[in-house]
Amino acid sequence: MATAIVILAAGVGSRLGRPHPKPLTPLADGETILGRALRYLTARFSRHSIHLVVGFKKEMIMEEMPDVGFIYNQHYGDTNTSKSLLKALTILGQGGVLWLNGDVVFDDAVIDELLPYIAMDRSFVCVNTAAVGDEEVKYTLDENGFIQYLSKEVAEGARGEAVGINFVSAEDRPVLARRLAECDDQDYFERGIELAIGKDGLRVDPLDISHRPVIEVDFMEDLVRANRTF
Repeated sequence: MATAIVILAAGVGSRLGRPHPKPLTPLADGETILGRALRYLTARFSRHSIHLVVGFKKEMIMEEMPDVGFIYNQHYGDTNTSKSLLKALTILGQGGVLWLNGDVVFDDAVIDELLPYIAMDRSFVCVNTAAVGDEEVKYTLDENGFIQYLSKEVAEGARGEAVGINFVSAEDRPVLARRLAECDDQDYFERGIELAIGKDGLRVDPLDISHRPVIEVDFMEDLVRANRTF
């Protein structure tokens, strides 16, 4: 079964304060965050396997990126990434799913590091062990080295940050979808992963890509840092 690629791009992105969807924010070289991600992904995956979950000003994204699939989260104003991801998992055909937040700027080589895990169909969350920011999604590990807790609220024992690039195997996908359906509308998708770990024994590898730059652009200082880095 082929791997599907999902980019979550439905949110308003109010913290960055731009009049357009945040994934369409241009970087210093003129390429948008979304355009950069799609360029890297289409170099390694079929364009037909890529789907964008859209909502806020969806027409702008659809006009900018006409050659991929689109999934419309019509409740984008009242829901968070848990429901956008759930909609994608419900609509797409069977198989593993690689998904990423639409505001992530990353190094080209990151995708190559994911490919062996995708080929093995092993669920993972990409992590950065070099930083543990208060506002970031943090994680802890269980005694076997798998993800145990995954949220912004992790306080003690945090091993690093999740960077917004993730994969769910074909086998694990129905479990994750079921738990995403239980999430509150404003929950991030990480809550669904946590529920599946706690209730179903889902095993999720922490894939350490600390040596590769990955920046999630939430605020202007993040955009400045991305432009300096890349």
